[in-house]
Amino acid sequence: MDTENTTTANGRVLRGTVVSTKMTDTITVIVDRYVKHPKYKKFQRLSKKFLVHDAGNTAKEGQIVDIRETRPMSKRKHFTLITINK
Repeated sequence: MDTENTTTANGRVLRGTVVSTKMTDTITVIVDRYVKHPKYKKFQRLSKKFLVHDAGNTAKEGQIVDIRETRPMSKRKHFTLITINK
């Protein structure tokens, strides 16, 4: 996976893959990142799921999307969909 993590004045921008679209106006996005282990110097892939606001349910499962951090919309949802890449 190609992961792009940037920080802007408007919050973090992440790139991930849509895993679930079963909720209304909400998608689940998994973001992978490679981290070097501090002691063993081996790279490991870590992944995390985020709930993302998708007004109009435009994204489909399997698509690569860009998401931006925003104000909390619910207990776990604090990202919004920016663009759909594939």
